[in-house]
Amino acid sequence: MAPVLINPSILSADFVNLERDLQRIATADYAHVDVMDQHFVPNLTIGLPVVRRIAEVSPVPLDVHLMVEDADRWAPQYAEAGARSVTFHAEATQAPVRLARELRAGGVRASVALRPATPVEPFLDLLAEVDMVLVMTVEPGFGGQAFIEGTLAKVRRTREAIVATGADTWVQVDGGVSRDTIGRIARAGANVFVAGSAVYGADDVAGEIAALRSLAEHPTTEA
Repeated sequence: MAPVLINPSILSADFVNLERDLQRIATADYAHVDVMDQHFVPNLTIGLPVVRRIAEVSPVPLDVHLMVEDADRWAPQYAEAGARSVTFHAEATQAPVRLARELRAGGVRASVALRPATPVEPFLDLLAEVDMVLVMTVEPGFGGQAFIEGTLAKVRRTREAIVATGADTWVQVDGGVSRDTIGRIARAGANVFVAGSAVYGADDVAGEIAALRSLAEHPTTEA
């Protein structure tokens, strides 16, 4: 069984007090870092120098999600900046297998991300080439969006293909993850959960991480 991992998105953190807010998620598995370039997505967030500094002070490894154009150029640089896992969008790379192999050769987990409307089927034969598939359950580029229920079918097909091929590939979901949705997402086959506002909006951040982990590990039919 793939491990259940909770990766809070620091997009919902206080950027003025970012080191403090990184310490608040010390019980998480990774810190999810959204890099946006104002081209692939409308928003602009942070770049290489900030990610490099975050890697130096974060109590957990960095799961960097690149929402940028020309991922073939940029993804290796974020690996060198200290990311433990680098996710590039299928829609932003010319050579996904070559890029994944380059990342893995550098000792970094390689992940391919799919927008809600991007089908997973063209990538099912390549599952062994990546360490994780990120199924976006909202449109990339903005935090706090509502979960798109129709994406659960894609999560399910991705997990079924992984089981069928025997690949050791994780399935990550990013967008609208909360106590209300995480059980359904887990039952569909995801094992890595990105939660931003649900975690940082809680009064007890560590308690929220624990609650989300428990709900994902023991999803009920009602959840």
